[in-house]
Formats: sequence, C-alpha cells, structure tokens
Amino acid sequence: MIKFLPVIILFVLFFLEVPIAFSLMGASLFYFIFINNTMPMEMVIQQFVTSIESFPYLAVPFFIMVGAVMNYSGISEALMDLANILVGHTRGGLAQVNVLLSALMGGISGSANADAAMQSKMLVPEMTKKGFSLEFSGAVTAASSAVSPVIPPGTNLILFSIIAGIPVGSMFLAAYGPGILMTIAMMITVQIIAIKRNFSPNLERRATAIEVLKQILKSSWALVIPFGIIMGMRTGAFTPTEAGAIAVVFSLFVGFLIYKKLEVKHLGIVLMDTVKSTGSVLLIIASAKVFGYYLTLEMIPQEITQALVNFTDSPLVFLLLVNLLLLIICMFIEGGAALVILAPLLVPAATQFGINTLHFGMIFIVNIMIGGLTPPFGSMMFTVCSILDLKMEKFIKEVWPFIVCLLIVLFMVTFSEKIALFVPLMFGGV
Repeated sequence: MIKFLPVIILFVLFFLEVPIAFSLMGASLFYFIFINNTMPMEMVIQQFVTSIESFPYLAVPFFIMVGAVMNYSGISEALMDLANILVGHTRGGLAQVNVLLSALMGGISGSANADAAMQSKMLVPEMTKKGFSLEFSGAVTAASSAVSPVIPPGTNLILFSIIAGIPVGSMFLAAYGPGILMTIAMMITVQIIAIKRNFSPNLERRATAIEVLKQILKSSWALVIPFGIIMGMRTGAFTPTEAGAIAVVFSLFVGFLIYKKLEVKHLGIVLMDTVKSTGSVLLIIASAKVFGYYLTLEMIPQEITQALVNFTDSPLVFLLLVNLLLLIICMFIEGGAALVILAPLLVPAATQFGINTLHFGMIFIVNIMIGGLTPPFGSMMFTVCSILDLKMEKFIKEVWPFIVCLLIVLFMVTFSEKIALFVPLMFGGV
C-alpha cells in the first residue's frame, strides 16, 4: 500500500487548494525521495524537462495565441452577428445566440473559461437589458462555454491525442459530433425554458436568405479559421502544429487588415496572455509526466486495468464506471488536470476492453466539460459567478437543466460509437 501514498498525497494537496502543477510535483518528489530513492534526482529532473520536448506540443501555444488574438481582432463580434442573424428570431433570442456563439467560438478560442469570461462581459449585459435574469444569463453562459473546448481546436483534444497516441487530426474531426450534439441539446433546453417563461426573441422576424448570406460573407473570414484547420489537416496539407502557426498568422491578418480592430499596442497584451497560459498548461503537463513516470514504475495503470477486468467483463459497465469516476473527480479538480492525470490510467484499460480509443476520447472530453459546471469547484461556474458577482446558489438553481441535457448527450456518446464518431464515419471511417 505504501506505493499508493503519492496518490493520497496528491489528493490531499488538491483539497488544500495547492495549484495542480505543484500538487503533482510534490507527490512525485515524495515518491522519489522517500519511497524509491535509488534513482538519482538528476534523472527525475531530466524527466521533468524532457517531457515537453515534443513537436506536437508546439500546437498548444499557437492555438492559445489564436484565442488571445480573437479578443482584439473583431472576430468574436463577427461571429456574434452571425449567430444573431441565424437564431435571434427564436424564443429566447439572445440566450440562443449565447449557445450558438460558443459553438462558433470553439473553433477559434478552444477554451471554456476564456469563452465564459468573454461572453460574461460581452453578451450577458445585453441579455439583462432584454429582461433575462442575471442568474439565468450566467447559467446559459457557463453551460454553453462547455462546448468551446469540444469543438476543435481545443487544447484538451491535443493533450488527449498525445497521451493516447492517436492522430490529432482524427481527434479534431471526431470532436465535431459531440460538440454539435451538445449545442443542439442546449438550444432545445433554452427553447423549453423560453416557452415556459415567455422570453421574447431578439429580432422581430426571421432573417431572409439574402440577409443571412450577406452576414455569412461578412463573417466568412472568421469562419475560415476552424474549417481551414480541419480541411488542411484532413488533406495532409499541414500538421496540427503547422495548422496552429498558420491560424495565428491568418488571425493577425484578419485583425489588422480585414476587420481593422487589432492594433500594434494589442500585440504586447496578446503575447503576455499567450505566455502565461502556455506556461501554465505546459507546467501541468511536465508535472503530470513525472507523476506518470512514478505510476509506470509502480505498474499502477496495469493494476487498475486488471482490477477493472476482474470486476467486470462488460465494456458498457466499464464505461459507466468511468463516467461516474470522471464526473465525481471533475467536481473537485479542473478538467485539464483530470485529463493529464487520469487518461494515462484509463486509456490502457479501455484498450483492454476493446473500446475504440477515439470513442473513449470523446467520452472523456465531454465528461470533463460537464465537471466544469458542477459544484463545488467547477471552473466555468467560478469564472462566471466571479465576473457577474453572482451568488452560487442562484447559479446552481438555473444551471441544473443544462447539466441534465449535457448528461443525456454524454450517455448518447457513451453507448453509441456511431453517434459519438458520426463525423469521421461520414468522411470514410475511423
């Protein structure tokens, strides 16, 4: 049992609110100093440094920078205008715009917290002016932001593909299915609530085909980024890392020369945001790799796999257990952290049960995004409540219908590989 002490220490540090990277480092160092002290500390430090010397990880700062540029380039405004012209005439008006905008933004920002923060500042004030309550506006904003990292190119998709050893392009293509299902489910939920509460549309009438076409043309520069990335990788024109670099250059071009809202003074802010976010993500990855080194030495993933195989021989029961585990874990720790810790443990077990790794990845990603909405420590919940100065109990009262609809999507994705992977299946198989 002594070999499980670092895991216990890790969760103790979590509950003491020690940052995830330092919790992982502390638990790992405890193991290499007090349990397995035969290994020179130089090798441990070397493992920490070399763990992020991987070409695919270059995609992380590039896609983070695309999201940072978006905040100043006018891309987000163009997408909001498109969402408004498409669904602003429906019941719930701006609430539907909120959901659709998150789906459109997912292909660019790829960050739930960034999307939640942006829409809390940009869209929620407009919603309250239209008569929506602050708590409902906050709940819609937090719930819809769960879609952003699922729609490519989310950072979590890149991390899972690297951990599981599957192509990033395949992961991106597969993620569109669950992302679209989550968007539709939340729009249906908004529609039901809007009818019940008699919410009014944002636009007086449905836009004509000509008006929609004109807005699509105006927003087309913003739409090129997500679709260009996917098509470029699918056709083999460039790698995910190269796609990130191209997306940065293209978003700068659009911001400076097309929408003309990006200024030279913004570049310093963009670079600083990129460096901070990249440093945070890569520090967690490096710490998790060292922690994974300890897990490998003690053969803990193999033991967990064997325990699960001994417990059940049913892949469906295994997936139910994984769903339950992830939903509980993600109530307490941030989704990205849960991914880098638990994916190395659970992917081998999923493989042992004959579960498609791409399918398992979709289940994993949807799970951790739902966790970001749930108390007591959901990250999107905290982001929205802090920005809007919203009491958590009021937020929870309004967000539960969205959690329920996302759980329905999760079970659809879990129990049907064809539903989970319907986009790559349309493009010729998985």
